[in-house]
Amino acid sequence: MNGAQALVASLTGAGVDVCFMNPGTSEMHFVAALDSVPDMRGVLALFEGVATGAADGYARIAGKPAAVLLHLGPGLANGLANLHNARRARTPMVVIVGAHATAHVRYDAPLQSDIEALARTVSGWVHTSGTTRDLAHDAMRAVAAAQAGQIATLILPADVSWSDGGTLAPPRTPTPAPTAALANTSAPTPAPAPTPAPAFTVDYSRLLNSEAMLFLGGTALSERGLRAASRISVATGARLLAETFPARLERGAGVPGVDRLAYLAEMAQAQLAGVEHLILAGARSPVSFFAYPDQASDLAPPGCTVTVLAEPDQDVVAALETLANQVAAGIKPVLTEAAPPPPAEPGPLSAISLANTVAVSLPEHAIISDEANTTGFALPMALAAAPRHTLLTLTGGSIGQGLPVATGAAIAAPDRPVLSLEADGSALYTIQALWTQARERLNVTTVLINNAAYAVLRMELARTRAGQTGAGRPGERAERMLDLSAPTPDFTQLSTGLGVPASRVTTVAELDQALRQAYAEPGPHLIEAIVPPVVPPASAGAW
Repeated sequence: MNGAQALVASLTGAGVDVCFMNPGTSEMHFVAALDSVPDMRGVLALFEGVATGAADGYARIAGKPAAVLLHLGPGLANGLANLHNARRARTPMVVIVGAHATAHVRYDAPLQSDIEALARTVSGWVHTSGTTRDLAHDAMRAVAAAQAGQIATLILPADVSWSDGGTLAPPRTPTPAPTAALANTSAPTPAPAPTPAPAFTVDYSRLLNSEAMLFLGGTALSERGLRAASRISVATGARLLAETFPARLERGAGVPGVDRLAYLAEMAQAQLAGVEHLILAGARSPVSFFAYPDQASDLAPPGCTVTVLAEPDQDVVAALETLANQVAAGIKPVLTEAAPPPPAEPGPLSAISLANTVAVSLPEHAIISDEANTTGFALPMALAAAPRHTLLTLTGGSIGQGLPVATGAAIAAPDRPVLSLEADGSALYTIQALWTQARERLNVTTVLINNAAYAVLRMELARTRAGQTGAGRPGERAERMLDLSAPTPDFTQLSTGLGVPASRVTTVAELDQALRQAYAEPGPHLIEAIVPPVVPPASAGAW
């Protein structure tokens, strides 16, 4: 058994049985091992950013790590943007990066680079495997590290992969996360249990009132977390708010509803106005995405106290349930009743009619990968009472996540329909994901919203007060950098060329028909929706 065979077999033995990849010469023995270890499913991507984003989407839905195979430092560099998003989502992921054979390093070949330095920008655990004998054991350390909710990067020299002497390694027990930040600090940390009851160091019954807000993130946005938070809110009057871009949010009929913090700082400040006690449950204290002239970066209201109920890496659900049992015993959560919006008015598509049409046609238990960006500002309201669904969002803000995340989610849950809501500018970063969807015959319906503009950057140009002329508009040369026309990309042709059937729609009726047809047919579909560019209104909420 060579090192690669031992590595792949040990990964599958630990439950890591899907590997998204864009391999090169240094990784050929890993690729060859797929034939001797058929339990590992290899999924080929045409670009490393698709592989890393797909692994992110897979792990968010499957609840276990995926593996990614990349080629040397440049291959890792190509995948870094979506690894950044995965790090922000606390996604468990094992990244295997091929490296030059040990004896070849001293020659400083053209592709030689500092892989460890690149990996540390996004990884919580990094190791270069030194011997074939230890390779599988190193991989099990990587899996255990990933299971703690982080990216674990294992660097694999080619000779360690191809040499004989590999041995299987058993899985390691991951280090358990602390059960709650509220545990009495003088007592030992209790072991995880289905119904933990830690002693609180803060008297939350004094903080929880109509001037308090529970700010939810991470696993707090699971069904159990939302139910506990809703009970607390009903009993105490405390408001609920979710982080802007959650990794995974359960929404729709049958689960408690929660609004998301707005992306725009001034809108977020309006949501937080009047809050005297901000209690963090799996989320960080809210800050503005960017700095703006004469705008505060810290979004917590002046004089507001900020208290941590549970950190993102702790058992947030247990903390919420314990708190709910203390302050809301016998109280039931408020569940969203099914009430999809009425069918949109007939006529040309707009951002609002697009959102309503998506909500009306949404199948039960769909997974939505939302990277609609500016044109998606109406989606949260439209989908609030739609059929039950799981929402995956752009956690780290690095665009190009939506199509790959939808791809990985479809592999993790082949029995669930996946809807990818994708902005045109973002789609061009990782459009190659469509090829993987076609090759793997995934049930992904992509609504590609084409407004022929980088609308979000047009808005940000104005908000940062950059480059304005005397007429209050950016100059002609600046505007040209924010425009996707002349020529406008033809996404139906791009999609068809990558193997995904596509259609173009301009009206509400056409979109509704195209969506229902795509859901009814197996395999991937792309619907190019022509929608005028918009700037979200002040009442839009998170988008």
